[in-house]
Amino acid sequence: MREGEKMNIGLFGSAMVGQIVGKALVEAGHDVVLGTRSPDNLDEKRGMGGALRDWIDSTGGRVDTLQRAAEHGKVLINATSGAGSIEALRTAGAEQMAGKILIDISNPLDFSQGMPPSLTVCNTDSLGEQIQRAFPEVRVVKTLNTLNAYLMVDPGRLARGDHHIFLSGNDAGAKATVAGYLQEWFGWSPESLIDLGDITTARGTEMILPIWVRLWGALGTPMFNFRIVR
Repeated sequence: MREGEKMNIGLFGSAMVGQIVGKALVEAGHDVVLGTRSPDNLDEKRGMGGALRDWIDSTGGRVDTLQRAAEHGKVLINATSGAGSIEALRTAGAEQMAGKILIDISNPLDFSQGMPPSLTVCNTDSLGEQIQRAFPEVRVVKTLNTLNAYLMVDPGRLARGDHHIFLSGNDAGAKATVAGYLQEWFGWSPESLIDLGDITTARGTEMILPIWVRLWGALGTPMFNFRIVR
């Protein structure tokens, strides 16, 4: 992507994270279609996010089906609830996603027993790996899943951006491309990006979430992140 180039982006997920990320992308000049299972239901509050009608009015972005978002996007972002990610992506369609980069920012959180959540998969597998296995023609890059959505899109809000995020994926070219997107779209510095390796390393970043949730409770705010000192 050339610096400043407008891009068609398909964003899966209509709750708070999807709305925040989508808003930042629209404000950066990109053509975003936010995909949801219920695109006609614009007035119902979406999880911790607002109603989609409010999102449309405030951003000028578009809401459509998951499949239309997949068709629209030159690059795709998965911000769906981790427990429903595979089903949502199947609805979006493997054919529509084939050959494209999918930036996976979801986490396998299980809230069925209340707070704090547990993980639906861990240790010997990860949601990132499950997505890559289910969609082998998609270039999955796991990133941005270890911090609050407001910091995902504006790292400078904390410690002048002096903190880190991680990338995992089997396709080195896709990771390099995503690293460029993170810098261009959201202002992450090259020094803030740590390439952990192949998609199996997503196990580590997803398993950060239990300590992240506990830190949120202890600190009383989600506005924090990890900085790797060496």
